[in-house]
Amino acid sequence: MSENRLGSLAKQTAIYGLSSIVGKFLNYLLVPIHTHRMAAESGGYGIVTNLYAYTALLLVILTFGMETTFFRFSNKENVNPDKAFSTAGLSVGFVSLVFLILVSVFLKPIAGALDYALHPEFVEIMAIIVAFDAFQSILFARLRYENRPVKFVTLKLSFIVLSLLLNVFIFYVAPFLKEHFPAMMSWYHTSYQVGYIFIANLICTTLVNFGFIKEIKKLRHGIDRDLLKEMLNYTWPILLLGLAGILNQVADKIVFKKIVPGVEGETQLGIYGACVKIAMIMAMITQAFRYAYEPFVFGGKRDKDDKENQAKVMKYFIIFTLLAFLAVVMYMPILKYLVGESYREGLRVVPIVMMAEIFMGIYFNLSFWYKLTDQTWWGAVFSGIGCAVLLAVNFIFVPKYSYMACAWGGFAGYAVCMVLSYFVGQKKAPIPYNLKSAFVYFAVAMVIFFAQKNIHIESTVWTLVVNTGLLLVFVAFICWMEKDLVKGIVSFAKRKISKS
Repeated sequence: MSENRLGSLAKQTAIYGLSSIVGKFLNYLLVPIHTHRMAAESGGYGIVTNLYAYTALLLVILTFGMETTFFRFSNKENVNPDKAFSTAGLSVGFVSLVFLILVSVFLKPIAGALDYALHPEFVEIMAIIVAFDAFQSILFARLRYENRPVKFVTLKLSFIVLSLLLNVFIFYVAPFLKEHFPAMMSWYHTSYQVGYIFIANLICTTLVNFGFIKEIKKLRHGIDRDLLKEMLNYTWPILLLGLAGILNQVADKIVFKKIVPGVEGETQLGIYGACVKIAMIMAMITQAFRYAYEPFVFGGKRDKDDKENQAKVMKYFIIFTLLAFLAVVMYMPILKYLVGESYREGLRVVPIVMMAEIFMGIYFNLSFWYKLTDQTWWGAVFSGIGCAVLLAVNFIFVPKYSYMACAWGGFAGYAVCMVLSYFVGQKKAPIPYNLKSAFVYFAVAMVIFFAQKNIHIESTVWTLVVNTGLLLVFVAFICWMEKDLVKGIVSFAKRKISKS
């Protein structure tokens, strides 16, 4: 790869990665808006959590791997990229349209099956949203194929910013106007705030379509039937892998309402869904790591030292995520205010879910052995087994332990994926991971974590002081263990300072 291409790759990776993190952070701001204005007992946030879980699952089904398939076929020598785009886009669009028609025709029985018989419009709105999202995924893929990250980022962030502003209006501006100008706001009802959340999402998703007018015109090439057959043959394993992966993330939020029905189920699910959002700080870190690490691994797969590099990166990933884990736990006295008071009883799930996210990150790192050897079906096997473990824990323990079982189910599921991928990977494509170092860091982090849990101080200020001291103990331990890394960072910083 030439230096120009490498530079371009690095630049686009930074743009896509930063936009994703910024987008997640802005979207993260919806949590305090929703949870401070909707009491947990209302069950409103539980409905939001449940329906968005269905949306994530349906999005994988409706796109059926065509985003990745479009990239694969657009780069084939005997395939016209415009034909590949048109075939992928129109096929996803057709499937999404059929899905919408079926939901509209069978709306009442579907809404009843999902326990939304009183508000079937919630189901209909979310169906329209997921259909648009599925179609737009191919349009966004076209932007990435054409190396147009600026438009990609602009549309993504515009959606999130508009969504944030509409939610501020729904929960803060509209109630104020309702109180002072009731005639003007006769349409607004506080009891229907959940419905307004979905309507705001629908407005934003619909408006994004207007940003794709140029790309939609390129669908004029129609569907090439022979090409579609080839693409479908390629895409079905990707669909299976995607389904297994997304079920690991949302299955607990889907089945919870079936195990604990009614308002009680919605209340408990809302508490769990809100507190899980705090743990998603780890998901942001993992996402940033993924954007930086994938080009590194795939770009260096012919490097004889690549295995050693992967082992080092795994160690640094573990160190960094454990540090983030402890930072979130230590500053929970502040972070707890991200969710409304009625949701804070669920904060005990945060350390469990964060550790599950660390396991998922390790599993992601371990997954490169089957990606680099073109044995991606292993990913579907591991994720499928992990999902089965997650569901088993949920069905067995949720009736007794409520959402705590959901947290432990995710923990167990990702732990199984991680362990299976490690042992199979070491047989198929061994990498010299430093297990001793990993166990030592985990052990020290857990000792500090449990020490913090068993120190009870009435003063919040002194609690933060003590917790900061414990966090610095872990930082000092890292510096002691990784002297070469610290020297490298110091040397790099000195060079930067001298140049400036």
